[in-house]
Amino acid sequence: MNFASVEPHPSVAALVPLLGTWRGIGHGEYPTIEPFDYREEIEFGHAGRPFFTYRQMTKGADGRPLHAETGYLRSPSPGRVELVLAHPTGITEICEGTVTETVDGIRLELNSSTIGASASAKPVTAVGRSLHVTGDTIDYTLRMAAVGEPLQHHLSATLQRVS
Repeated sequence: MNFASVEPHPSVAALVPLLGTWRGIGHGEYPTIEPFDYREEIEFGHAGRPFFTYRQMTKGADGRPLHAETGYLRSPSPGRVELVLAHPTGITEICEGTVTETVDGIRLELNSSTIGASASAKPVTAVGRSLHVTGDTIDYTLRMAAVGEPLQHHLSATLQRVS
């Protein structure tokens, strides 16, 4: 949700380069699955409150839905960020970390502080996310520890701002 007439809250000013809708292509791999490519759309929005809204959806190369997550991105103090997410797989995720300005944009480094799971969810024990925004491009990687595997690379993508 973006309200063009409303300024972002001052506490999330460092995150403004994330605002908008982003689309691109990614690649996934993990020891327990076959490698795969995917299409992704992410949207960061705001309504003038001290957080951004976050929505993410992926589709396989064949167009079938793969994954989605939704939540909020907060900056409780300068240089600090919190990402609070719900996944339709029965997982909830809270990641905390840093946001830093770079020569060409911003970088977020996040690691899970809490992972919740429903009784039917596959066991996920840790998640780490790295995002680098350069102008109208986001490059990210996601690390995951799940189903008995240690924390390791799972996803990477490059997305372009479309609005």
